[in-house]
Amino acid sequence: MSPVSTQTPKYTIETIQWTPEGVVMIDQTRLPRETVYVTCTSYVEVADAIRRMVIRGAPAIGVAAAMGVAIGALHSDNLAADMPLICETLAKTRPTAVNLFWGIERMRRLYESMAGESLAVIRETLVAEAVRVRLEDIAINEAIGRHGAPLVPDHKTVLTHCNAGALATAGFGTALGVIRAAVQAGKQIDVFADETRPFLQGARLTAWELQQDGIPTTLITDNMAGHFLKSGRIGCVVVGADRIAANGDVANKIGTYGVAVLAKENGVPFYVAAPVSTLDLTLSSGDLIPIEERSSVEVTHVQGVHVAPDGIGVANPAFDVTPNRYVSAIITERGVARAPYGESLKALAETAG
Repeated sequence: MSPVSTQTPKYTIETIQWTPEGVVMIDQTRLPRETVYVTCTSYVEVADAIRRMVIRGAPAIGVAAAMGVAIGALHSDNLAADMPLICETLAKTRPTAVNLFWGIERMRRLYESMAGESLAVIRETLVAEAVRVRLEDIAINEAIGRHGAPLVPDHKTVLTHCNAGALATAGFGTALGVIRAAVQAGKQIDVFADETRPFLQGARLTAWELQQDGIPTTLITDNMAGHFLKSGRIGCVVVGADRIAANGDVANKIGTYGVAVLAKENGVPFYVAAPVSTLDLTLSSGDLIPIEERSSVEVTHVQGVHVAPDGIGVANPAFDVTPNRYVSAIITERGVARAPYGESLKALAETAG
């Protein structure tokens, strides 16, 4: 095993913030080569940032959506007329992550509850709520970490796929939050990060983020996961989620399903870490989760370099669905759910936060 970290992670990454100048977010399309922050001064700019994956990760885009509604309200003189367009514009950015719609709906409900209030009061209240959503998300992720840390085997390697860290949330992370919390608890672990083709979130973001925290990390290509899962080195797999159906089927970044199957084949626990807001109990199974199809350029090009023949057909689903039978447990801020998920997830959803 490679050297392990016994230090407390620094956790210094600020993914998204509300400022007097606008919604400030780290541009994740430019990591790890450049650390650049962009400022969105309108809801249209926030929507564009979500669409272009300047900000990505289910919890993070839920926070961004809430802030997008708030900044839209700040610049509207006729909010009754503008609110539907603000919400619709943000909702059309990405279809799979349910947190996006959760954030919009939370802001919409709050707005509707303030009928008769002055525009100034409405604006102030919506801004305060957006800021609260961000702070709550950080606290939620830290709670996920506390619930998940005991599941991580000591003196083992943790495999993760895509990026479910501070960059995918308002801070601390879901899957990486579990890893951070395990390190904080004194466990001697290291991490294998799948590169996560085609957008390379593992190579560009997870590897960079864990490096910032001093957590020993090894980057592997996606098709190496089976080899290492068979080796006995990996103690568990921890991933995030973009939507979880009522039966425990999990939508996450493309390639997750394959990792889950390989983990089960080799007797390695496969854990999903996600906030309760990622649950979509209106969907009976993962078959009903909409799967985003992204640009073919993400497959034919790598960091702007053309690597495929001109004119080749391309399929580029951004997510896949892992059936619940491959999921060992779902870690939330309210506790750990296990099969049968139809019962355990409903119980967690009904638990007071």
